[in-house]
Order: sequence, then C-alpha cells, then structure tokens
Amino acid sequence: MVLSIGEITRGMTILKDGELYEVMEFEHVKRARGSAFVRAKLRSLKTGRVVTETLRDSDNIEAAFMETGELQYLYRSGSTYVFMDKESFEQYELPEEMVKDIAGYLLEGMDLQGLFYKGEMLKVKPPNFVDLKVVEAPPGVKGDTATGGEKPVTLETGLVVKVPLFVKTGDVIRVDTRTGAYVERVG
Repeated sequence: MVLSIGEITRGMTILKDGELYEVMEFEHVKRARGSAFVRAKLRSLKTGRVVTETLRDSDNIEAAFMETGELQYLYRSGSTYVFMDKESFEQYELPEEMVKDIAGYLLEGMDLQGLFYKGEMLKVKPPNFVDLKVVEAPPGVKGDTATGGEKPVTLETGLVVKVPLFVKTGDVIRVDTRTGAYVERVG
C-alpha cells in the first residue's frame, strides 16, 4: 500500500527503495510555493543506521506490515543477542547495533515481542515496564534538593536511571522502557 506523506507517523515501519525503515522522528513542512514534504529521521531495520531523509508524495513509500511474535530473551554472546520463539522454540539472533536502545532493559528469561517482516526477525520490543534491581546507589542526603530530589542509580543490567533520594541499593524499581524514567519502587 503506497503512503502519502500525510500518513507517516512516528514509530511506523516503511518500505523505501526496497529497504525497511522505522520512522524515529518526522516533521511535516508545507511551503507557500511548491509541494509539501516530510523531513524524517529513519532507522534502517537491517543495519541500525540512522539517516535523515526528505520524503515527498512522488517517492514510492509503502507501509510495511510487520508480524509480531512472543519471544523470550535467552542470553548475550559477544555482540549478539539470542532470543527464542515461545511457540516454535526457534532461536533468533540480533546484532548489538539492533538491540543497543533496549539492552539496558533486558534480563535473561524475559518475555518480549519480536517484529517480523516476511518471516525474518528485525526488531524486539520489551514490555512497557520492567522491574530491575538497584545494584549501586549513592546515599540520599536529607535536604539535598538542589537536583530536584533525585540521584542516579545503577541497575542490574548496567542501566543508569534517576530516582528519588529514598531509593537504595537492593531495592527493585519499575522503569518505563519507552522513556527510560523511574516509575515506582516495587520491592
């Protein structure tokens, strides 16, 4: 299905010049003279490379329909992440470049969504919220509100998140994987 530039949205997967891209950012630009266009930041789903493109209605841009499947994260082997289809038990590997944005949220055994195009896994999406253990937290000093009452802590996956001063080492916190923000302490 060919798309007009007015139908392009953030997060959409498009097929342009035979290559799959995820739309990361976009801006519709309408000029007084000439046709409108979209300035878009696109990430290649094959290589992970990010490019900025100017898209016009005359470009042959198609919506790419992605299938989803339930996956389980198994392990990391060097610069490769290994996932397993929960129904067929088939294993898929993705290079670090394709997983780097979500690597800080991945725990072995975690369930997530795999995005497939024509049977090939191209991307994984973690759940919207993950619970991770705090492994390193500086002590919160009472009255220290110069930073808005927050401090950085390191989680079991190596991810660093800003949290309220009362969070300490050993706590389990919930993190929003879409924004990377602390949500609440869960244990």
